[in-house]
Amino acid sequence: MEHPIEGVMTTAMEQLKEMVDVNTIIGDPVETADGSTIMTVSRVRFGFAAGGSDYQTTYEEAAELPFGGGSGGGVSITPVAFLIVGKDGIHLHHMNEGAHLLEKLMDMAPDAVSRISDVFRRDETY
Repeated sequence: MEHPIEGVMTTAMEQLKEMVDVNTIIGDPVETADGSTIMTVSRVRFGFAAGGSDYQTTYEEAAELPFGGGSGGGVSITPVAFLIVGKDGIHLHHMNEGAHLLEKLMDMAPDAVSRISDVFRRDETY
């Protein structure tokens, strides 16, 4: 037999699931005049709590105790970047540039590898 708190939790989780889908996180694509496609990327945070209690209304033993319960949740959606797909490739433009050092390093990696390869090639020619 299912406990009533399971129904409370299931209902709350289903409602949260409806609010936060892929279009909420990535956003609907927007096509520009030059053929580029722009999508918003967002950070989604959510919290959830549920609780309940079986309680007796009298001192007599009841066959099934009454149940009281509740649940709540909250969602925070913050846009963090724009994903731009265009003729010259895919670019991710952050709204807060200072917070994304690792991504900048990754963007610079191909150029660094190319320069290092050039140095080794020059050494082989001497």
